[in-house]
Amino acid sequence: MASVRIMPVRKGRELKRFIDLPYRLHAGTPWVPPLKLERRLFLSRKLNPYFKHGEAEYFLALRGDRVVGRISAQVDHAFNEFHQNRWGMFGFLELEDDEEAMAELLAAAEDWLRQRGCDRMVGPMDFSMNEESGVLIEGFELQPMIRQPWHPRHYQRLCEGAGLEKAIDLYSWELDIGDREDMLPIMFELDERARSEHGVKIRKMSRRHLRKEMDRFAEIYNAAWASNWGFVPYSKEDLDAYTLDMHLVFSREWFMVAEKDDETIAVAITLPDINQVLKKMRGRLLPFGWWHFLNRNRISDLVRVGFLGVKPEYQHTGVAASLYVEHFETAARMPQKHGEAGWILETNEAMNRGLEAMNGEIVKKYRVYEKALGADPGRGSA
Repeated sequence: MASVRIMPVRKGRELKRFIDLPYRLHAGTPWVPPLKLERRLFLSRKLNPYFKHGEAEYFLALRGDRVVGRISAQVDHAFNEFHQNRWGMFGFLELEDDEEAMAELLAAAEDWLRQRGCDRMVGPMDFSMNEESGVLIEGFELQPMIRQPWHPRHYQRLCEGAGLEKAIDLYSWELDIGDREDMLPIMFELDERARSEHGVKIRKMSRRHLRKEMDRFAEIYNAAWASNWGFVPYSKEDLDAYTLDMHLVFSREWFMVAEKDDETIAVAITLPDINQVLKKMRGRLLPFGWWHFLNRNRISDLVRVGFLGVKPEYQHTGVAASLYVEHFETAARMPQKHGEAGWILETNEAMNRGLEAMNGEIVKKYRVYEKALGADPGRGSA
């Protein structure tokens, strides 16, 4: 067997091979193929706003001319500035069940990060924790929802066999939001108190003013998630791009804002599961993929609760319960009756307790790994 060699992606043909790899590896599995055009745009250093505050390199692992793995190495300077650290990340991890390929891919990422002064490597994450993150360690039989990764079982074994250590686990909770009886009575009591005693009102976001709505979302996000592991604030360019993404999956019923005296104090962005549509599109718009996309509201009967946050100074009001209750009220009118909430950090006790009170069940777990980066053992200390 030919030995593994690592090659940085430099040309369009190499980027195509980087993008194409999971389509071959995961054919016939629960994995849902994204649109190849979207992946090319997302990886573009000119078009992805991540590169306004970060840098990255993409690597292929080859045996002979066969691509057997891929990885990215990236440094988010905004993240490091916010946390006052020198972390590097890796992501876009895909490979065959090949220990040598795993070792060589990680070595390439580590070396690239060391050269940029990083002292720790964390991942996988596709640039940041706001995108697909972690290695799937439970829930292999389930189809991933929008912006959820899927991996076969050997990924966890290869990561841990290569010396990566657990940094944190991420949970995805399954919810039946079609039946109010599933909720504990305390949720309705808290909702009533939020509305009557604190004057909380729930409204739906406007597509016409979605960019302004996303500024309000960022205000909540930057306040409510600031102490969370892996947090990085959104930049204006990030929000511009994120708003364009949200337009593609926007559903007025599921994009919610909580206000008190005209001040936005909480948000919940719940996404119809576009992966049900992408599965039918098979990674392509043509010849018939566009038809499935235009009919996405008829095809999707699941939702993913992607963000639900409350300004810290209003967490005592019960507004989170009001947003939970609104989800059940919305499901009574909409075709989506089931869904998942997540990912949720294993350390986020408040959210995990709230989802348990909604009779949720953890159905998927993802693991983010880390490794301290000392001097390159092959080079010695400087």
